[in-house]
Amino acid sequence: MSMVPAASATEGDAPGGPGAHPSWLPADKTGFGTARDRASDVWFTLQGGRMSEVYYPDLSTPSVRSLDLVVSDGRTFATLASAAKSQQVRRVDDLTYEQTSTDDQRRWRLSRTYVTDPARSTVLVDVEFTSLAGRPLSLYAVADPDLTNDGSDDSASASGAVASASDGATAAALTAAPAFSRTSVGYAGVSDGATQLLASKKLVSYSHAASGNVVLTGQTSADGVRSRHVTLSLGMGSSGSEAVNKAQASARRGFHAISADYSRGWRDYLSTVRTAPSSLTSPASRDLYRASVLTLAASEDKHHPGAFIASPSMPWRFGNNDPEYSPSGTYHLVWPRDLYQIATGLLAAGDRSAADRSVDYLFGTQQLPDGHLPQNSNVDGKPYWTSIQLDETALPIVLAQQLGRTDLWPNVRRAAEFLLSYRSADGKASPYTQQERWEEQDGYSPSTIAAVIAGLVCAADLATHSGANADAARYLATADRFKAGLAHQTVTTNGPLSKQPYFVRLTKNGDANSGLTYNLGNSSLTVDQRSVTDAGFLELVRLGIYPADDPVIRNSIKVTDADISFTTPAGQFWHRYTMDGYGEQPDGSPWDYTFPSESRATYGRLWPLLAGERGEYDLAAGNRLSAQRRLTDLSHAAGSSDTMPEQVWDENPPSGSPGHTPGTPTASATPLAWTHAQYIRLAWSVARNRPVEQPSVVREHFLGY
Repeated sequence: MSMVPAASATEGDAPGGPGAHPSWLPADKTGFGTARDRASDVWFTLQGGRMSEVYYPDLSTPSVRSLDLVVSDGRTFATLASAAKSQQVRRVDDLTYEQTSTDDQRRWRLSRTYVTDPARSTVLVDVEFTSLAGRPLSLYAVADPDLTNDGSDDSASASGAVASASDGATAAALTAAPAFSRTSVGYAGVSDGATQLLASKKLVSYSHAASGNVVLTGQTSADGVRSRHVTLSLGMGSSGSEAVNKAQASARRGFHAISADYSRGWRDYLSTVRTAPSSLTSPASRDLYRASVLTLAASEDKHHPGAFIASPSMPWRFGNNDPEYSPSGTYHLVWPRDLYQIATGLLAAGDRSAADRSVDYLFGTQQLPDGHLPQNSNVDGKPYWTSIQLDETALPIVLAQQLGRTDLWPNVRRAAEFLLSYRSADGKASPYTQQERWEEQDGYSPSTIAAVIAGLVCAADLATHSGANADAARYLATADRFKAGLAHQTVTTNGPLSKQPYFVRLTKNGDANSGLTYNLGNSSLTVDQRSVTDAGFLELVRLGIYPADDPVIRNSIKVTDADISFTTPAGQFWHRYTMDGYGEQPDGSPWDYTFPSESRATYGRLWPLLAGERGEYDLAAGNRLSAQRRLTDLSHAAGSSDTMPEQVWDENPPSGSPGHTPGTPTASATPLAWTHAQYIRLAWSVARNRPVEQPSVVREHFLGY
């Protein structure tokens, strides 16, 4: 006898508005996909056994929080697919992902395959549902729209086999093939379909939900026995009717035809770039390389060419939609520094046009009237956070020179002049920076100063090619002066970490032998600036300013290895700096910016991309074997579906407890485009036995070869 409940009568308005406070899902994404075609301006992510954020109409605008499935027998149980402990995700060749969930009680299994329609803004989910109990069960799809990056003001309606939501600017529609037997809308946490089913095992169908945090639900025709297959279609548009039309059009064309077009688009793209280099000797490493190239390519906004976001995620407190971060605007933004990393990664992979689009975006869209580039921006170029980081103005110049873009000379000149003239509010002059590359401190930073020096030398080269010889002379003279000041500003000879001179993370006052103290931020401690190290000084070697065998460089490596590195089962990785606090709490709970100073409530974990930077140094030092090991370590940090994280678990609690194996991804921003770019770049650097993005004009100026 079937346990599938009969359809109940449709009610009117859903109760319980406006619903629960909207928030985004964790940042540890296990999948990220979109069609190559620009006609499809929708991106999906996967996390925790469900589809997580969907971005539409651009990559700075999350508009759907999740799409989950509920299985019920209508009487004794109802479970969310995402609640199952057994979850597997694999990337199917291109950016197609298959996600499998198995019920803890072995009553059902779900397999879902995700693509987007290349011809329109629709996400398609092909679902295979199996009742392991041998009796029919009910399967429901539950979509939670948070339209236009704000889930508090959406309205929803259910009519027949379609449920949709709109906020007046953006809309989402959920339909299925075969069609839903019934649909419902409700308020999150109160009257939405999942809340109803988990509480009573039954669904009351509501037809309307006015402004609030609304959720869409559809009961599928699949019962896991006689009918095991259904395709869900989530259409996006500027109006409800447009979203419905897109969802239905994609459903009519069918998953098989659309997924074939989707895969063809990415195969065609891969045919235009280089195949994996010889440094990648295993099938798994070559597969991760292809995934990395595809992930970077997918990170480009389709309305703003060259606008590559840092990550399609909002880690920890950033995803809570608190007033300070609502609408969300964290990692799904464009950082000039990250974009430099992405562009050089794609350039190494053979995608010259992507690098050109990136530098056009940096100087044509992001650059501000005074010449500097913003800390970050939405994909349309509107600044989001507004602190000044000098490396984010300098690195775009390096990229422009590497690409031979003399046409950008007027923009480069404005940027170079800013690097020369910058002064802080209290009068400190460049190369002092309001924020260094980790964005948490002001001061004199070796990594920032390295970028500024390289930027000025590259600007001088472009100036010479543009007939601006006087400008070129000024830039070179300033670069030389900044290099001459590095030792006093950033190398301590009396610090506690070594009896020999070493680079510190930064100094606040430009005197590296001063015992000035500062608070590190992120709940960390107040410490002597001489006691804090990071590996940012390696930029001096990568960019061609210092030789790899410089004694201070070599000693600084010993210092950082002793102070901030940790060898995990996956390989050796580094913290950003001494006593970093940007990461999870000791029990694994999220980082929170509200913890008080000195509490040491959170711990910054290990950053895999720093192994890539170390590998580039190893090559400069003539140690190809070590660089090859770093490349292998970096590959081990990837998840099973080839997404590479910002951070992996370290030596601090809860590392070592179940689910927190050192060297495996944390809930940090994943996929992080910078990590993928570093993997690509190091792979090519190892293959060519040199750092491939080192600007030769900088190396020739300072090192003479």
